[in-house]
Amino acid sequence: MTYTQIRFEVLDGIAVLTINRPDIRNAITGRDMIEEIEDACRRVNADLSIRVMILTAVDPSFSAGGNVKDMAKKEGMFGGTPAQVMENYRDNVQRIPLAVHEVAVPTIAAVNGPAIGAGCDLALMCDMRVASEKARFGETFLTVGLIPGDGGAYFLPRVVGMARACELTFTGDVIDAQRALAIGLVNEVAAHEQLMEKTLALAKRIAAKPSEALRMAKRLLYMGHSLTLRQLLEQSAAYQALCHHTDDHMEALSAMFEKREPSFKGR
Repeated sequence: MTYTQIRFEVLDGIAVLTINRPDIRNAITGRDMIEEIEDACRRVNADLSIRVMILTAVDPSFSAGGNVKDMAKKEGMFGGTPAQVMENYRDNVQRIPLAVHEVAVPTIAAVNGPAIGAGCDLALMCDMRVASEKARFGETFLTVGLIPGDGGAYFLPRVVGMARACELTFTGDVIDAQRALAIGLVNEVAAHEQLMEKTLALAKRIAAKPSEALRMAKRLLYMGHSLTLRQLLEQSAAYQALCHHTDDHMEALSAMFEKREPSFKGR
């Protein structure tokens, strides 16, 4: 696929997906953008040499969310009867949370500017978030008479807890990066010019880990949302048995005994 809405590159096991529509503040309602994000996520899952994916955007915004001009005109995915609009959501923007959430490797949102509405939810779809000091976050759907239609009601409580999620959703308040850090919405705040440097540093620390175990660890963490403890322990035992038989596990032990840095091969 030729990308026109995003940029996608891979270097040293780290994939970087950059939304590239600054002219519309990186709004994410267009079908072309949705399909390109899906395609990039599929590429990450298919390439076992990729260990981490960074999701970011071209300045000055991370994403303004939905296209409010189309909403006002009831055009695009917002046009048609209520039943048609419901299907439009399923067939358009709701494909993004499924694609991003199902990326097999750890994901980091490098939030370079305002992340509003669906843009805020896009950041929440990632496993971790590093925010520029210029970032702003707003679960602003109720402000325009809407509800979180793209998975925010799933992701936000899991990131900041139910009480904070209720506050952010019910008030529609837009918070700055430091407030986001204080409530656990982001992992780290960086000076704007250092955002990608800080994000890449985190990505490299993660990418240095054994890749097979890394993917299994991510799956286990999310399984914990829905499994009982007994079920999770059973799954953990199965994954651990697989890990014990990887070359990377033996390399890690050898490096520990020999007091050197390990050299993992992803097998």
